[in-house]
Amino acid sequence: MKSGKSFGDDLSNPTRSHARNLSTDYSRVTCSPTRDALFSQANSSPQIVPSQDIYANHFFGKYLSKKAQVSIYIIIAIILVVLVVFLFTINRNVEDGQIPQELKPVFDYYSECIEGEARTAVNLAGAGGGRIFIKDYVPGSEYAPFSSHLNFLGSPVEYWYSLEGNGVIKENVPTLNDIEDEIARYVEEGVRNCDFEYYYSQGFGIQLGEPTADVSILENKVEVSVDSSLSVSRAEQSASKDSYKIEVDSKLGKFYNLATGIYNEEMEKAFLENYAVDVLYNYAPVSGAEIQCGPKIWQTREVMDSLKTGLQENFQTIKLKGNYYDITKKEREYFVYDKSTDEAVNFLYFKDWPSKVEIYGDGVDDELMMGEPIGTAAGMGLMGFCYVPYQFIYDVQFPVMVQLYDKAELFQFPIVVIVDKNMPRNALSGETIVEEEESDLCEFMTQDLEIHLYDANLNKVNGNLSYECFNQKCRLGESIDGVLRTPAPACVNGYLDVQAGGFAEKKELVSSNEQSFVEVILERERKVELELKVGGKEIGNEIAIVSFARDDGKITTIAMPEQKEIKLSEGSYEVKVYVYGNSTITIPESTKTQCIEASRGGLLGLFGSTKEECFDITIPATKIDSSLVGGGVLNTYLLDSELEKGKLKISAERLPRPDSLEKLSENFDSFESKHLYLEFDEN
Repeated sequence: MKSGKSFGDDLSNPTRSHARNLSTDYSRVTCSPTRDALFSQANSSPQIVPSQDIYANHFFGKYLSKKAQVSIYIIIAIILVVLVVFLFTINRNVEDGQIPQELKPVFDYYSECIEGEARTAVNLAGAGGGRIFIKDYVPGSEYAPFSSHLNFLGSPVEYWYSLEGNGVIKENVPTLNDIEDEIARYVEEGVRNCDFEYYYSQGFGIQLGEPTADVSILENKVEVSVDSSLSVSRAEQSASKDSYKIEVDSKLGKFYNLATGIYNEEMEKAFLENYAVDVLYNYAPVSGAEIQCGPKIWQTREVMDSLKTGLQENFQTIKLKGNYYDITKKEREYFVYDKSTDEAVNFLYFKDWPSKVEIYGDGVDDELMMGEPIGTAAGMGLMGFCYVPYQFIYDVQFPVMVQLYDKAELFQFPIVVIVDKNMPRNALSGETIVEEEESDLCEFMTQDLEIHLYDANLNKVNGNLSYECFNQKCRLGESIDGVLRTPAPACVNGYLDVQAGGFAEKKELVSSNEQSFVEVILERERKVELELKVGGKEIGNEIAIVSFARDDGKITTIAMPEQKEIKLSEGSYEVKVYVYGNSTITIPESTKTQCIEASRGGLLGLFGSTKEECFDITIPATKIDSSLVGGGVLNTYLLDSELEKGKLKISAERLPRPDSLEKLSENFDSFESKHLYLEFDEN
């Protein structure tokens, strides 16, 4: 708020010296002539005054004395009028910018300091998605690896749209008033540190009042007003100024309006999710079938890496309709989204940013994704071929930085793009978000739990604990000396998820509304090297699929010889080994007749009458590249003392190499009766 200035305040300023000089000059005027002086002026020579004139002289002297007093009052009034006019002129000159030349550098420096702080604040607000002062950091979780900020080139930028650690959607879009307030706060804090040291050393007296800033963001400029009294004096000169107005040329207002337009388009249309789904189907196996009699295998980590690479490369090419790019090939038009802009816009994602890719389906684990062949069982060979169908479900979440820019300025904000079960997320309205926030179980930690963690020898274990209820996962914390006392949400048949280094993940069924004390025994997880021989020989160029299925449903699979190590913990397992080798089987071209019921033409067809129509289907010749040549099955219990040795030798029986579909089917039939032999050895 602009501070007022009273007349008394002005007299207290250094300008008071001018008033003293004027007063001193006027005080030298002789205002009270003496009686003797008056008579000496009236008579040049001494005379004897008659007695009758004494009264007249006394009266005349008294009259002159009153006249002199009136003159004094007139002179004082003149002095006051001149002083007021003088001070008014000084103030008017300061407000008009007519500061004494000798004092002007100090005022110019302060104005430049304000402008510098304002310009810095505008740039920071643009780079921070409208935020300058970052809120407290909120970490991500296993459910959603996104914290409250995206670290971009070392600077944290708050998400406009994200998933919290418990899976609840959060919007955090600043308003234009929010941005103005942050810029004003930054300017107020910054101008307090304007360095006048040089001017102090030059003999200037400087007094600076508390600053108050007001900011208005317009389309192509930012107006900053600062109320801050600055008084400067030096020698016999002094001046003061109370307010400063700065304009920063900036597209902050325009960029913000464009950014919110893009954001609203994404919320309503989910166009970034649609691009992500297209990338998913082009860079990862989703669904399909391969004509082969061996399993179709993908490395899980390679699939995830390929998908992230595809997202990185494709999202950098997405543009909005405008003239800030050139399209050299017609197929690139696919990446131009139908929303017009007259500024440059980028969409960025980097594969090393926090991302989540989860893959579900039959034959999926942390190491392998595998499609099992169909057509190899007894009697199935009569179909004429075998094939591998596969269908995998993906949940993908990743951050995208949206940038609007020109040669001088940048405005950017991050959002999280969500693909849910191979589909783009539903466009979410504000009402939906509020409903989800109200049902956030993790905000209502009303039940007290005391959790103790032990290993198989009842030694205390430290681990990270979460509690799953319905589709939400709440982080509870980390145990200290094997114990965690923590509040948890009320839930029936929830799961306590425990993760500890060197131990297998454990999920314990816990009803928090009934139990307050929980003990969990964790099994050691051992890294074991596998050595496989088939028919007493190394597998060479053949491929072996080795899987360990625990009785709790956890399946761990590796593909040898590319992979040789596996992590196992004590428990009961079904161990299976499939060995596939080169095949010479060729399925010749064949023709099959397919018949269907078709609607009859004419009037009968109107009443639902049908007829059988048959047509021939030609199946082209197909070569089977690999076939089952060995393996077996074993149900066993693996002790921790055995796994601790670090090496497991597996021996499997070899099957005859098939040269026809019938013999291939025979191999699959006899596979279940073939046994495996396990032997642990010191690594």
